Amino acid sequence: MADADRMTPKGRPPALFPLFAGIETLPGIGPKAADALETMGVTRPRDLILTLPSGGIARRAVDRIADLRPPEVATLKVTVTRHSAPSGRGRPYRVTCTDGQSDLVLVFFHARRDWLEKELPIGQKRVVSGKVERFDGTAQMVHPDHILHEGEDLPADFEPVYPLAAGLTQKQMAKGAEAALARAPEMEEWIDPALLAREGWPGWRDALMQAHAPQGPADLAASSSARTRLAYDELFAHQLTLALARRQHRRGKGRRSQGGGQLRERVLSSLPWPPTGAQRRAVAEIADDMASDLRMNRLLQGDVGAGKTLVAMLSLLIAVEAGGQGVLMAPTEILARQHLRALMPLAQAAGIRIEALTGRDKGDARANILTDLAEGRIDILVGTHAVFQDEVRFRDLRLAVIDEQHRFGVAQRLKLAAKGDAAPPDVLVMTATPIPRSLSLAQYGDLDLSVLDEKPPGRKPITTIMLDDRRMDEIVDRIGKALQGGARAYWVCPLVEESELSDLTAAEARFSALRARFGDAVRMVHGQMPAEERDAAMADFVAGRAQILVATTVIEVGVDVPEASIMVIERAESFGLAQLHQLRGRVGRGQAASSCVLMYHAPLTEGGARRLHTLRETEDGFRIAEVDLEMRGAGDVIGTAQSGLPRFRIADLERQAGLMQVAQADARAFLERDPEMTSDRGRAIRALLWLMEQDQAIRLIKTG
Repeated sequence: MADADRMTPKGRPPALFPLFAGIETLPGIGPKAADALETMGVTRPRDLILTLPSGGIARRAVDRIADLRPPEVATLKVTVTRHSAPSGRGRPYRVTCTDGQSDLVLVFFHARRDWLEKELPIGQKRVVSGKVERFDGTAQMVHPDHILHEGEDLPADFEPVYPLAAGLTQKQMAKGAEAALARAPEMEEWIDPALLAREGWPGWRDALMQAHAPQGPADLAASSSARTRLAYDELFAHQLTLALARRQHRRGKGRRSQGGGQLRERVLSSLPWPPTGAQRRAVAEIADDMASDLRMNRLLQGDVGAGKTLVAMLSLLIAVEAGGQGVLMAPTEILARQHLRALMPLAQAAGIRIEALTGRDKGDARANILTDLAEGRIDILVGTHAVFQDEVRFRDLRLAVIDEQHRFGVAQRLKLAAKGDAAPPDVLVMTATPIPRSLSLAQYGDLDLSVLDEKPPGRKPITTIMLDDRRMDEIVDRIGKALQGGARAYWVCPLVEESELSDLTAAEARFSALRARFGDAVRMVHGQMPAEERDAAMADFVAGRAQILVATTVIEVGVDVPEASIMVIERAESFGLAQLHQLRGRVGRGQAASSCVLMYHAPLTEGGARRLHTLRETEDGFRIAEVDLEMRGAGDVIGTAQSGLPRFRIADLERQAGLMQVAQADARAFLERDPEMTSDRGRAIRALLWLMEQDQAIRLIKTG
């Protein structure tokens, strides 16, 4: 986008124009400083006013040198008495000052003598401020922060400290921020008046002024009134964008898919135990969405073993009962085949036809599936990316269920939507990765949310233990005894480096060692094996022909072998918390008591120890996700590359989840009341969207 276009986009309030000028239009910001600021993502005054101080320095004003309490940061008036040039290379330049009773030595390294003699002429009074320490009984100040003439403004008692890039000084940042703030206009209020009154937040411009002029450490806290208000502005603008996207999606004409319930009843009556309350609630929410003529766009979030597969099947049966078809998308062939195995008995109980389609299917078998699908003889299709191909056609696709959605791109989901001939299908997105509430709101705020927070009654607790890898022989012996009793075990190999190659090497070395001990009872799977070999190894493990499966993290999500009751994770400290939780969830699915061994290599780092202790102490995936978020931050938890998370300058996703929820509720409620945003508040919100550069929202308002 050209600068001119960015400066004067159609519809942007004129009062905001000065904030979108180039950063070099601010005093004291030359080309070098501008380049340095650009590395911080600051290219306009608007960016600078949203870059708040990251810390502060408390300065104590003292009258006499004798009153100093080193080490402290202090401001005082002195008279310059002597300059002492360095006596050798690398020695400092010293300037001695006095208050008439005691001395203070100012110390400078690599300073120019002519500059020092000009700034600190002998016999002249100066105000100096900086950190004072005592050396050989004399107070000294190394590189004062401020050298002022009498009569100049003294530094504040509490001085803000800005984040810096190489080549920038605090003085430049403070001066630039002050000039940028002068361009910030008074704006009409966009926050709901009742919320503003309840929280006691200042207006937008006042909040900026207060945030850039903290009076003490409390004003730097995210919970301070000014910073909370500014964080809310960011979160509200983001949530309004998602709410507009949600409205746009729902405006797309959907299909009413209302089933009679007969197929679902057959499946439910075939189950060994009834569904949980959470499963019933989720199915009811999905059924309500599908019965509407608005398109469903719902996220089903559940912990390991919470029963998402049953909810997905019951949802797909609604589509079939309504006379249509459903598709379940999985990110890998292993998962697609496993979904087919899990759903097949349910499909048989319902009396419907289910098939799988993956890249492996070739020739006549593939042609027959494509024909039967197009003519409506297949009710539910389970597939991988192969389903996106143009030749895959449905007679009447009503529901698309997407498992582990973060592995599918937006373009692929749009392709899937195009497969509904009469209207795009309803979409149910599933994730087995518990995501803290704040992140699910930030990432999936345009989706309606169903959460499975209970586990079916058949799931047994898993005993989790930590063992030093020096006890490897002991672990292998224990597994040998368990195998004699008919047990089956996973052995997951470490991710030594971020590379498939090293992962593979580790898996092959462990496979060879275990094969030497247990012979043909051992199989291996990893991501680089041909699909046929991988499926054959998995089939042997499922059937019991093999009792140990050595694996990389290819088995992390979804693999379901109820007879497997032991999980060994080698070098467990090198895995992330969420990944460890997913791996542990591969056991505890059958009748046998299950255990998970976290084998680590001492000494553990503080982070490694916390991850393993957290996993040992709880099986609650949402609690584990919160700890993961605290330890790693938002982008890393979801994976920055595909997270879709916004980059907030002020708001803190980890610590302001409650604020995000308020913002979402406010954004949705506002659009219900004023869908075209024509009220006074609506016009103010449009200005906020321009200010926060929510271009997608602005386009949606126009198209809406």
